[in-house]
Amino acid sequence: MYRSINLKEANPASTQRILKHAIAPRPICFASTIDNVGNVNLSPFSFFNLFSTQPPVLIFSPTRRVRDNTTKHTLQNVLEVPEVVINIVSYDMVQQVSLSSCEYPKGSDEFLKSGFTKEKSILVKPPRVKESPVQLECKVLEIKALGSQGGAGNLIIAEIIMMHIDENIMGNNGEIDQRKLDLVARLGDNWYARINSDNLFEVEKPNTNMGIGIDHLPEAVKNSKILSGNQLGLLAGVSQIPEIDPSFEDEKLKNIFQYFSIDPAEMEVELHLYAGQLLDNGNVAGAWQILLALD
Repeated sequence: MYRSINLKEANPASTQRILKHAIAPRPICFASTIDNVGNVNLSPFSFFNLFSTQPPVLIFSPTRRVRDNTTKHTLQNVLEVPEVVINIVSYDMVQQVSLSSCEYPKGSDEFLKSGFTKEKSILVKPPRVKESPVQLECKVLEIKALGSQGGAGNLIIAEIIMMHIDENIMGNNGEIDQRKLDLVARLGDNWYARINSDNLFEVEKPNTNMGIGIDHLPEAVKNSKILSGNQLGLLAGVSQIPEIDPSFEDEKLKNIFQYFSIDPAEMEVELHLYAGQLLDNGNVAGAWQILLALD
């Protein structure tokens, strides 16, 4: 059963709440801006992402407040001075970042309120956050209002013109080590996600060889009541169905044939369960040999 919601008829606050829960996790844009008299503002936004690399362009969206339809100081600042520094948020920063989201009066310095350190930028006027592991100096290309009612977004389209990376998060290959960033992301209500080496995993992209697709898996495999969608995806990522390897030996496979040979249906279940274990351990080739043993 699904609960269906017509967002045209939903309360704006309810719409905002449910979308923030469902479309998550979202990276956090910690934006430093400045107005035309030199007042600096620092504020986080989770409607944010990278949209181009040539040219390098990101977009974030300060929405109009649902409760009173007012706009945020960040939007007001970039309309006056079309520059921004996007500071990437690590776990060590998250409580201070949250503090900076308080609605302090215009002219308040959120750097002071949240305890972050200003670092002079090279190509833009707003300062960087020294504590941030990655800082992106940007020129604002365009501001696109998505509406005039409370909850309407304002897309700030910005080109990254200078990037600063803490050397402590670099790997031996000279690139950013994803495991060292310790990023956080935003979810609904008070929930955040922490992205570190404990919950990171890799999914190999089938870029070099075209995967056969789940539609070309053997019928018994494709219609398995044991193998999950993720496991079928791994099996279908091969460029062609492997052949049976006569030299393949596996003690558990022998035991399955020995104990379940009198009941083919039960043996198929056991083989699929075992193949699933191998797939979960990244052994796609071994899983295929187990499944081909049914032929």
